[in-house]
Amino acid sequence: MVGIMEDKKYNIKDAKMLPPLVLAYIGDSVFELFIREKLVSSGIRNVHKLHVNAITYVRAKSQSFMVHELADILTPDEQEIVRRGRNANTHTHPKNADISDYRYATGFESLIGYLYLTNQTERMSHILERSFELMNKEKGFNEH
Repeated sequence: MVGIMEDKKYNIKDAKMLPPLVLAYIGDSVFELFIREKLVSSGIRNVHKLHVNAITYVRAKSQSFMVHELADILTPDEQEIVRRGRNANTHTHPKNADISDYRYATGFESLIGYLYLTNQTERMSHILERSFELMNKEKGFNEH
């Protein structure tokens, strides 16, 4: 995934100092773009179908599932980023998700944001691709 901020990446120490919700803010956008690119490249051309399919992946319940399934392949640093994101005080209450899924989804998004901002693109791509595969397997999807 081509980074818009290629000239402005963070070193690991500085990225760890960012509030976890800032990491999640970036991670949410990166993950959404990844999913949209996957769906468009699958051949879907109807915008409504693209939107409906994207929701399946980006909703809190799905992201919570993904981060739980990926737990055993995450490094200790990555697990710490997820934990910080999960424990962040969001001051909001999810409308269409339970609070536990919402918190774990924030942890997942924090991890993606952290990997993106620290330019760990190979690792980020591995986690994103694995997440996509896990969701397809869980939901019985084919590669749309």
